[in-house]
Amino acid sequence: MEEFSIYNGLVFEQTCFACPEQYDVYKDDAIAGYIRLRWGHLRCDFPDVDGETIYEHYFDNGMQGMFWDEESRELHLTAISNAINDKLKEENVLQGN
Repeated sequence: MEEFSIYNGLVFEQTCFACPEQYDVYKDDAIAGYIRLRWGHLRCDFPDVDGETIYEHYFDNGMQGMFWDEESRELHLTAISNAINDKLKEENVLQGN
């Protein structure tokens, strides 16, 4: 079962629900990010799993493999959407678009 959410114009497709909780992020049907929360480490790579890490957070509980509440999920996924949009803007500037 896949679940989709939208943050700041980006589509977050939840591909795994726990241990790790992870998402693929899309902008206009193109991959724009990979998010993974495992062993208390949340990270977002741009534009995909082998890309540059543009967001990281370490939770106090090193065993955490999922968000424990919706407030934390909203906080971090919104921050990640901002980081991805900033990176997309930077890439467009570098390409002269």
